Amino acid sequence: MMILENKIALVTGGTSGIGRATAIALGVAGAKVVFSGRREPEGEETAGLIRDAGAECLFVRSDASEEEDIKALVQKTVETYGRLDCAFNNAGIDPPQKPLHEQPIEEFDKLMSINVRGLFLCMKYEIQQMLSQGAGVIVNNSSMGGLIGFPGMSPYIASKHAVMGLTRSAALDYAKQGIRINAVNPGIIATDMIDRLADGMDGTADDLASTVPMGRMGRAAEIAQTVVFLCSDAASYITGQPLAIDGGFTVN
Repeated sequence: MMILENKIALVTGGTSGIGRATAIALGVAGAKVVFSGRREPEGEETAGLIRDAGAECLFVRSDASEEEDIKALVQKTVETYGRLDCAFNNAGIDPPQKPLHEQPIEEFDKLMSINVRGLFLCMKYEIQQMLSQGAGVIVNNSSMGGLIGFPGMSPYIASKHAVMGLTRSAALDYAKQGIRINAVNPGIIATDMIDRLADGMDGTADDLASTVPMGRMGRAAEIAQTVVFLCSDAASYITGQPLAIDGGFTVN
């Protein structure tokens, strides 16, 4: 269904994994897609996949930790297509897996600069544009780690809780101005990040999948379709909410 026909969508971290799947899904749903990332070869590959799906897109090389890059990304989107209807803030990194007292401060600062500061800056410039239009939708990629804790991942978990704080508070700031802001909270999804997580735990991705109540890992496409829904008018009465897509992992 073309539920986002003629909409302009922006995806950060769109060169692989959940970001790539979401950029493609937004295009299939009818949106013109601008997506960013640091790696140009993967960006061009994603652009080809979006165009193969019959959608229009633009790749912009951008570093989510750099304010001027983020500002320019939003400006380029508006210069090219005239507006910004929906944004999926997906860029983020995962940390080394160590107890808190062994976490290097340099790694902590790097993670926070992208996962929290970068997301804050994305929201800041996206919201400025959406306020000028009188409407817009933002979906932030948090994690089930934004809802619960995990051993050995304190900085990452803290960053994803921060994403939820930004999401909830900003949703209240702008609800009456026609801007909806929500978050997706993926669980164990079949991506490179999960492979790295499993390696750090001296296990396999299948070992992690066995901990999920549904007994399997999720797919990036399942996260992507949830983002499409949240960006659409079908979700017009949803704001400030986390949506766990985790096979039941965080069910109390």
